[in-house]
Amino acid sequence: MRLHPYAGKLAPKSMLVNVPELISDYYTKIPDTQDRAQCISFGTSGHRGSSLHKSFNEMHIFAVTQAVCDYRKQAGIGGKLFMGMDTHALSYPAQLTAIEVLAANGVDLYIAEEFGYTPTPVISHAILTHNAKGGPLCDGIVITPSHNPPAYGGFKYNPPHGGPADTDVTDWIEARANEILENDLHDVKRTPLEEALNAKNVTQYDYVTPYVDDLENVIDMDAIAASGILIGADAMGGSGMAYYAAIKARYGLNMEIFHDTLDATFSFMHCDKDGKIRMDCSSPYAMAGLIALKEKYDIAFGNDTDFDRHGIVTQSVGLMNPNHYLSVAISYLAQNRPEWKSDLGIGKTLVSSSMIDRVANDLDKKVIEVPVGFKWFVDGLTTGTLFFGGEESAGASFLRKNGSVWSTDKDGIIMTLLAAEILAVTGKDPGVHYQELTQKFGAPIYARIDAPADARQRSILKKLSPDDVKEKVLAGEPIEAILTNAPGNGAAIGGLKVVAKNGWFALRPSGTEPIYKIYAESFIDEAHLKQIQQEAQAMVSKLF
Repeated sequence: MRLHPYAGKLAPKSMLVNVPELISDYYTKIPDTQDRAQCISFGTSGHRGSSLHKSFNEMHIFAVTQAVCDYRKQAGIGGKLFMGMDTHALSYPAQLTAIEVLAANGVDLYIAEEFGYTPTPVISHAILTHNAKGGPLCDGIVITPSHNPPAYGGFKYNPPHGGPADTDVTDWIEARANEILENDLHDVKRTPLEEALNAKNVTQYDYVTPYVDDLENVIDMDAIAASGILIGADAMGGSGMAYYAAIKARYGLNMEIFHDTLDATFSFMHCDKDGKIRMDCSSPYAMAGLIALKEKYDIAFGNDTDFDRHGIVTQSVGLMNPNHYLSVAISYLAQNRPEWKSDLGIGKTLVSSSMIDRVANDLDKKVIEVPVGFKWFVDGLTTGTLFFGGEESAGASFLRKNGSVWSTDKDGIIMTLLAAEILAVTGKDPGVHYQELTQKFGAPIYARIDAPADARQRSILKKLSPDDVKEKVLAGEPIEAILTNAPGNGAAIGGLKVVAKNGWFALRPSGTEPIYKIYAESFIDEAHLKQIQQEAQAMVSKLF
């Protein structure tokens, strides 16, 4: 993809979203249920859309919230439902709509005090904390489209295990929601908003204090405070704004916090590589503003809008590639959590860097390689068989100091604070630590490219078998493995991965766009990576 002229630059005022139009369209535009693009569709992280495109409107939220209530009933889930929202403009009206439905269905609903904003990992933490006490099972809803542009809204459901719902759950909710939508919402139970807000089953809850107070059980907060390191915390206008302020006060950190007031246009953001405003904390273009401040802070970091992802900015290297930071985090945690059992494994997605495998092998740790999606780490984190689960897209979580589960969803807050802990404890920032890893294991070059693919071609890629690849060599090296199922759990990857000694590539069709994605990595050099990418595209051409 060619770099947009706006990439890395502050968004011009002409492209800022019209918030009144967004809100108006949320209430007035009616989706066409005969158009799939205007129906409810759960991807890897819930339903996402925009009121401008009739894909995230009041009718959608009425339907999907009622579907969640119906699912809870048939699944026997009768405990509290913890609901949070992020700072996208559509999140607030969507929460109000959801409250009307949840109140009418008699759900014991917990929302943030004074309609505050709540990060995705905080909802996971609340679910797990309350379920650990016994009694009726609790679950949650997070109203967020993650790092998507300001015109988007999103709706995620987290079942009692606290993590992203599996496809059997989301398929059920999606089908039921679309059935409700097609029947003109006749099955929706609804209480008028003012009455709903005063209902006995709707409680305003302090999410901030329990989460912030518990952080000392997963991060060495005393070491960070005692070090006196100057931390730059970019809240990026997201749902964790109040959390960084509370963390600073509770633990006495030397931390400057910025972009911590609501701006639903996200006018302070620098444009991503395609010229769009996207709160992607792993993008060097979106994070250009924080990168420019790297010399001012000993360590700096930012998070996407629902705070489940992390972006780490160091003095040594600037913004860290997510794969690089995952490798450092794994290496550090494995050697600095003495209470953890020695046989705990590491969860990684099959498109994450092989540097993780080399680090794990050196630490004598087992790697569990799974398809894309954080849901695959839920069981391992819950049972304490994995100490870490991470995705190449800058999302990860890990266990408490005592080896018990902290969250089963991505937690961008503990990942950013871990970067501060690493610097405080070792005296070296994570960028320096990664440079040391490359001296020991080699310096991989990793890239993802997108290529056009129509529906038929994407269907072909999704159903590949190892026999479809006839080649025996990848970029001059014998092919060691051809995978269509993840080695860690045997689940279908919905694509293909080809592995050689010093390089690999993976193909995955997009579920929402007319493209397929090629992930590739080389431990040799840039030319070797290019050769891998070219051979991958040649293989795909033969398949088509």
